[in-house]
Amino acid sequence: MKKSFLMGVAVAALFAGAASAADLKFAPGQDSKFNWKSYDEFKAAHADLKGQPLTIFGPWRGEDEAFFMSVLAYFTEATGIDAKYSSSENYEQQIVIDTQAGSPPNIAVLPQPGLLADLASKGFLTPLGDDNSKWIKDNYGAGDSWVGYGTYKGKDGKEAFYAFPYKADVKSLVWYVPENFEEAGYKIPTTMEELHALTDQIVKDGGVPWCIGLGSGGATGWPATDWVEDIMLRMQPPEAYDKWTTNELKFTDPAVVAAIDEFGKFAKNAKYVDGGVAAVASTDFRDSPKGLFAVPPKCYMHHQASFIPSFFPEGTKLGQDADFFYMPTFASHPELGKPVLGAGTLVSIAKDSKAARAFIDFLKTPIAHEVWMAQSSFLTPYKSVSTEAYANPQMKKEGDILTSATTFRFDGSDLMPGKIGAGAFWTGMVDFVGGKSAEEAAGEIQSAWDGIK
Repeated sequence: MKKSFLMGVAVAALFAGAASAADLKFAPGQDSKFNWKSYDEFKAAHADLKGQPLTIFGPWRGEDEAFFMSVLAYFTEATGIDAKYSSSENYEQQIVIDTQAGSPPNIAVLPQPGLLADLASKGFLTPLGDDNSKWIKDNYGAGDSWVGYGTYKGKDGKEAFYAFPYKADVKSLVWYVPENFEEAGYKIPTTMEELHALTDQIVKDGGVPWCIGLGSGGATGWPATDWVEDIMLRMQPPEAYDKWTTNELKFTDPAVVAAIDEFGKFAKNAKYVDGGVAAVASTDFRDSPKGLFAVPPKCYMHHQASFIPSFFPEGTKLGQDADFFYMPTFASHPELGKPVLGAGTLVSIAKDSKAARAFIDFLKTPIAHEVWMAQSSFLTPYKSVSTEAYANPQMKKEGDILTSATTFRFDGSDLMPGKIGAGAFWTGMVDFVGGKSAEEAAGEIQSAWDGIK
């Protein structure tokens, strides 16, 4: 999974923490940017649960664990439930071990729909009910998409809604330096056709449009898969994207080959990329955006997810020194709406209880989102949150992209088998940039998929 090597400090041992009312980050009722009414209503409806135990197991460690604990404190203050959170460096394996051993947590939080689907198929998860799936559909941007990522077949073979989406990430972004655009007279492109025209104009003016770096040690190539996935959602309907991630639509299909070729229009033109085509695969993705900040600029645009500012020069002020725009869609494909590529965590019940059900209800309160939003590193597709609660204007813009999306799709390579999404797809893109045709690269990836038993 791509996100695994981007996370912060690794914690080898399993750890647990308890939240308490004394840990409340923001005093209830004292800041108008929070939806305290929803919190009060939740508190009144769950006043009879004091002392009940609740165990939560998830992926958040380090700083994110601290942020989640600050949210959990409001849940415990409202309900009196004795809630404990734990995680592990190898949380994906640990949840499988715990469920198979008959000692699951009440709540399991995972960023992999495929793993949750597997747990549901073995009878290890409890359906959340049609009322919750309808709530997501009605209250989340691209609600149908989110419901789909939480709907799996149970042990009985029947589909049900098992996973409540909470916390999202956005990948469909293009980063730039506003001052560079202003000095050159460039406008933010609103269509893919305009993006191509801007790319050509920058070259005509003597500049280099793009910084692209695929280097990432043993994971070299993954940034190119994000490009191709974003492009697929802008050239094909979401149903085709879904079939592609399950091998129903082959890599050798003309639709997929065309998306790879579209990426090549940016990455395989020596005039379009900083350092020339040879530098694309050899430049580390963490170093790639540095060209935006050179004087004069070595490039004007960089396609990357919402985490990339972590690798901008120290002291960079988002919104001033650097900003982003939504990766535009094709004017020639208006029927595809406004798709967004990203990722997210999903919350399931692995051991049912009243406290577990109360926690799912808590996630439907804006407060459960706003407390984390107001600190850092949290985006939500929940349309009823107060967007003023976001910690900064850039997070608010990213949140607006999520809530206005017509389609949301998880990172495709994360949905594919590991040998493909974290193997053949990565190397295939490096080979493509290195000189192979889209047909050749796609053929090699498909051959690897066909070889999986």
